[in-house]
Amino acid sequence: MPAVAPVPDSAVFPQRFSIEATRPTAAEITALADIVPAATPIYFSAVPTITRQEIVTAAASLRKAGLEPVIHIAARRLASAAALQELLSSLRGEADVRQLLVIGGDLDAPGALPDALAVIQKGRLRDAGIEEIGIGAYPEGHPRITAGRLESALDEKVAAATAQGLRVHIVSQFSFSPERILSWLRRVRAGGISKPIKIGMAGPTNVPALLRYAKRCGVAASLRGLVSGVAGGLVGHVGPDRIIEALSVAGGLDEVAPHYFSFGGTLETARYACEAAAGRHGASRAMARSN
Repeated sequence: MPAVAPVPDSAVFPQRFSIEATRPTAAEITALADIVPAATPIYFSAVPTITRQEIVTAAASLRKAGLEPVIHIAARRLASAAALQELLSSLRGEADVRQLLVIGGDLDAPGALPDALAVIQKGRLRDAGIEEIGIGAYPEGHPRITAGRLESALDEKVAAATAQGLRVHIVSQFSFSPERILSWLRRVRAGGISKPIKIGMAGPTNVPALLRYAKRCGVAASLRGLVSGVAGGLVGHVGPDRIIEALSVAGGLDEVAPHYFSFGGTLETARYACEAAAGRHGASRAMARSN
């Protein structure tokens, strides 16, 4: 009997999704819990104007709703190391937060913790009950950081977190190009990093909104390719169908999963993610045609 080839890990790529939400209301969190599977990771964005109490209240609401809160910690926006400890203590005590996404934060004048590496090395995350962290990565590069420095920084942060006894996963900035994502993924794996990777992608939204976010986040080049290629005439919604299709059949990538940025709305993104997880990858194209 011929040997049966193992199913590639990427075949279940759409099913292990997470969602990034910006200031979801209590009503949105309740509705979100009715859409996505229990314990789905919901990343709570570190917008500049948010207060510590808002963060803690949202994390507690997510936990109460049966979801897994993953809180962004933007190093450069922390007033002090003591402020970080106070936030972590509240998150653990009131919301049982066990996971963070540790990022640098785009701020020219950093405080006591200048970057994500400093938070990992000096933040006493394990003492605060944190078990796992996400580390940011950039398939299309970073407007302020060279490609070589991005690679070395990723290695340094993974090593530092592992040395602290933390589980680690990588969360990429969103992109619109399957080719760029696959090329970057293969470079990361070839470089010896085997940690789980969450691939950032924009949830379904309209082209003008995507253009605004893409310009702000430095990924306009791949969006221009999307618009000129398959979505230039759309007035409705577009989404990451092509990326999901490409990564669902790619092999040799180890553990990868979608991470949806909910630019078009948290609940709409959640519905799309569930459709994609069920194998219906053309959801955003159907929405576009119906508009």
